[in-house]
Amino acid sequence: MAMRAAAELLALEAAAIEPILQAADDMDFDLPTVCTGWSVRDVMAHCAAALSRIAADDLHDFSPEANEEDVEARRGQSPGQLLAELITGYEGAAEAIDSAGGALDGIGLGEWIHGGDIRDALGLPGAYESGGIELAIDLLIERSHAIGKPAVTFHIGDNVYVFGVGEPQATLSTDRPTFVRICGGRQPDPQRYRIDGEVGVEEMVLFS
Repeated sequence: MAMRAAAELLALEAAAIEPILQAADDMDFDLPTVCTGWSVRDVMAHCAAALSRIAADDLHDFSPEANEEDVEARRGQSPGQLLAELITGYEGAAEAIDSAGGALDGIGLGEWIHGGDIRDALGLPGAYESGGIELAIDLLIERSHAIGKPAVTFHIGDNVYVFGVGEPQATLSTDRPTFVRICGGRQPDPQRYRIDGEVGVEEMVLFS
């Protein structure tokens, strides 16, 4: 039986991010990311904590305060220690997400986006367009429906999608990584999208 899309996405991200972090220099882990106040090391700590919690069925509310506590608890760990927990967490969390019937899909998607945050901070190309991008776009659309975001028709190349619910109130033209940035609240470049209508890109943010 095929894995749930969010679990497959997480497995793909694990394979993509491990060699990048293994090859990173010590100073790279202190680079700032698009996540306000967090370095690469902090994003790793957050992801390691979140994935470990999912694998162990020890969830909290994943509020900014709770996430910051998880990061603070790992301040003294080396990048190698964080990476070890992160990789172990990916495997266990993918299994848990696959068994959760959709309840944890949003967390799996969010952790994939965090992989993009790390690549972006390291200056790597295709930061938010790694393996599984098609799965990620489908999951972002599903999340927009579940949250009840206002509907936007959006075009990526020759493909047309509908974000949100109800009658479309705007039209967006962009590329795949910029769509991920928009939905993730990751400072999308205004030169890489055009939106016309009654909905702004700030209303398309799915993760706070």
